[in-house]
Amino acid sequence: MAASAKGAVVMLGAELRAGFLDFFRQRGHEIVASAPIVPRDDPTLMFTNAGMVRFKDVFLGLAEPVHPRVADSQKCLRISGKHNDLEEVGRDTYHHTLFEMLGNWSFGDYYKAEAIEWAWELLTGVWEMPKSDLYATVYTTDEEAAGLWTRVTDIEASRVLVFDEKDNFWEMGETGPCGPCSEIHIDRGPGACDMKKVKGHRCAVNGGCARFIEIWNLVFIQYTRDGEGVLHELPAKHVDTGMGLERVAAILEGVDNNYDGSLLRGAIARAEEISGRAYGGGGEEDVAFRVLADHGRAVAFMIADGIDPANEGRGYVLRRLLRRAARHGKGLGLDEPFLFKVCESVIESMSAAYPELGREHDRIVATVRGEEERFSETLDRGLLKLDEAVAALGRKKTSLPGDVAFRLYDTYGFPLDMTEDILRSRGIGVDREGFDRALAEQRELARASRDPRESAVDPVLLIRAVGEAGGSSFAGADVDEAESRGVALAA
Repeated sequence: MAASAKGAVVMLGAELRAGFLDFFRQRGHEIVASAPIVPRDDPTLMFTNAGMVRFKDVFLGLAEPVHPRVADSQKCLRISGKHNDLEEVGRDTYHHTLFEMLGNWSFGDYYKAEAIEWAWELLTGVWEMPKSDLYATVYTTDEEAAGLWTRVTDIEASRVLVFDEKDNFWEMGETGPCGPCSEIHIDRGPGACDMKKVKGHRCAVNGGCARFIEIWNLVFIQYTRDGEGVLHELPAKHVDTGMGLERVAAILEGVDNNYDGSLLRGAIARAEEISGRAYGGGGEEDVAFRVLADHGRAVAFMIADGIDPANEGRGYVLRRLLRRAARHGKGLGLDEPFLFKVCESVIESMSAAYPELGREHDRIVATVRGEEERFSETLDRGLLKLDEAVAALGRKKTSLPGDVAFRLYDTYGFPLDMTEDILRSRGIGVDREGFDRALAEQRELARASRDPRESAVDPVLLIRAVGEAGGSSFAGADVDEAESRGVALAA
């Protein structure tokens, strides 16, 4: 392995994942496979969005750990609830829907000293990150962690910084297990700052720009918070760490951003091959390439874990990703199904670490291709009508009227969130309140005109379901037989 310009070892993402797990295996940790994206027996979450989700019952004292020391690489999906970065995915180079979280865990075994010492050893000793580029942060009252940083590592004392609850205190919820955390940040240099044009901005750790970024969070679970907000010491203290693989891989591969790293560049290369266009020119085409790489990876993992496209719940999130990718593919001149080929690239590159991708290869490909084919006609028709609606606005209008957005949805089956996503890139908003009013009015008219002797199915719900399922098409006046697909509706 060669050394990068800044002195760190150059390693590919797959090597980093394996190296992390091996490092902690040598220190007595049980290496466990990633938990599914769909949390087991946890109705509070739609998706696994952090490495600690699988261990919540252990922290709450409701389950025994499989081993006092554990390490893993957890597949996480952040596209619902407060962890929803979908609008930024593709438009910047560091947000993702699916990402990998490397973590090491101690359940009542080792504590702050070992967690800090080993983190520093891995980063600076094994991966050879320059010590002069690294900073550690601690919680304002955690004098123990602050002292340990200068005792068990050789970090300069001036690089151990103190922050309050916003940045350095972790809580599972309003009550329950919690504790201070210690983050490790890296200085990527003045050229990485993305806030240079903001008046008064000053680059600093936790300063809000891309120059200083967090690479590893060491959480020390030592308290439980009661219903009155009072903290109580736990009889057994735990360690919960998390490091985003895509972020640290970009740093150690010596590339400018996550999408240029090996974990995502292969999927982009497959999209380049399919489209005949090159990534890296900037503008909307680069946005499209990043969306295809990110969404292709996410949908492959979602389907491998048993999620199917649907009109609600997890299935709707999957369908939304598939359709968002299809729309961006249009910007690369892709008129035929293509995302299933990007998914194949993901399967090829990641099934060694996540065998479920290989086992579910055929189902992933068939599901994605089928969804693309069903949505193709709706997408073409909706894009044409949306362009006509925008042209009718004139130059001075900055918002699409709600009734127009509803007509696109009601008549042409074009999803509202896709209309919003497309117009956002053009600096145009959507009157969502007007859309909701039009939807409510249509439903009221449908109810008022319904003959009680007829079916109780709401026509608006029927239109919506057909549109979201890919639309309908005329088979022909002379056709005696044709295949169709039923759509189930809740009355």
